[in-house]
Amino acid sequence: MKRRHFEPEHEMFRKSFREFVKNEIAPHYNAWERAGITPKEIWKKAGAHGFLCTWADEAYGGAGCRDFRYDQIVAEELAHTPGVAFGLHSSVVAPYLDRLGTEEQKRRLLSRAVAGEAILAVAMTEPAAGSDLAGIQTRAELRGDHWLVNGSKTFVSNGINADIVIVAAKTDAANPRAIGLFVVETGMPGFERGRKLEKLGYHAQDTAELFFHDVEAPCANVLGDPRKGFHAIMRLLGDERLAAACGSLAVARAAFDLTLPYVKERKAFGQPVADFQNTKFKLAEMKTELDIGQAFIDRSVMEHNSGELTAEMAAEAKLWTAELAGRVTDQCLQFFGGYGYMWECPIARLYAAARVHRIWAGTSEIMKEIIGRSLLK
Repeated sequence: MKRRHFEPEHEMFRKSFREFVKNEIAPHYNAWERAGITPKEIWKKAGAHGFLCTWADEAYGGAGCRDFRYDQIVAEELAHTPGVAFGLHSSVVAPYLDRLGTEEQKRRLLSRAVAGEAILAVAMTEPAAGSDLAGIQTRAELRGDHWLVNGSKTFVSNGINADIVIVAAKTDAANPRAIGLFVVETGMPGFERGRKLEKLGYHAQDTAELFFHDVEAPCANVLGDPRKGFHAIMRLLGDERLAAACGSLAVARAAFDLTLPYVKERKAFGQPVADFQNTKFKLAEMKTELDIGQAFIDRSVMEHNSGELTAEMAAEAKLWTAELAGRVTDQCLQFFGGYGYMWECPIARLYAAARVHRIWAGTSEIMKEIIGRSLLK
């Protein structure tokens, strides 16, 4: 399927970023997976080349390209190296600083994120609260010119590397939706990192537990109204789910692109696996679903660019692509046979990576709930 979704300037960006991935990421990726973390230096290199937060205004060091197609390209080009979390940094967390931050906060925080000098994370999930954000137990109490933050978070992507963490905390015990968003920075007393968690996939991305013991977050580090963070999160979840959808589809297509040449070469019973009818049918099904998904995601990206992407549409995009990534990577691994089950085989990494796509940014079940509710209004 020929895509007419991108303009020449997008293709120039893709070519440049692809070269960056080839030269600066791919040669070191296996070592980063073994270490369970991506070195901070690669973030600075990406920032220096203008690959982080491309949408940020020039005043903060960005290119001012408020076009989600650039975020989409980054997701597509990183699909073969799952765990290099530029998308989380630029497409999910940094928009909180952009949409909610004051001018002072943007100059102090966003500019560092654009340059790759500060890695971003968002801390919402807790041991007893995932998709149910109103159920979080972390609390923040106003004490004069600062807020005292206490609690714990888990499954925080970039949790070890992060220099800036946006922490969701309850600010009114009587109102479960009274949530504030607090910027906690490396070095603040009482801010501690727990275990670097071992995951099924995305091994090069550090994921951690975070603890907050009487952390003094200055009022200057509160994003927006400290009692209306819940509504802000709901508004920004569309961006996160679109970013997740782009990533899911990219992983699925990467798996297909690995598999197609392999089945043409691999032989069974004296003939290429591709010659069996079952193989042809499975490939045809996957190719069709990938093209359908691509058309929908490309449309969703343009809806986002025009400010017309609804929460329901974002949920549909996230649901369809996450489930598709699971189906495609599973079938592709099957074609690789026993070799596909070996970690050294790239399809195994894509299979492991795809599994979390049905969980993060809201589970598939939550996506169905959002879509279903919209139908019954």
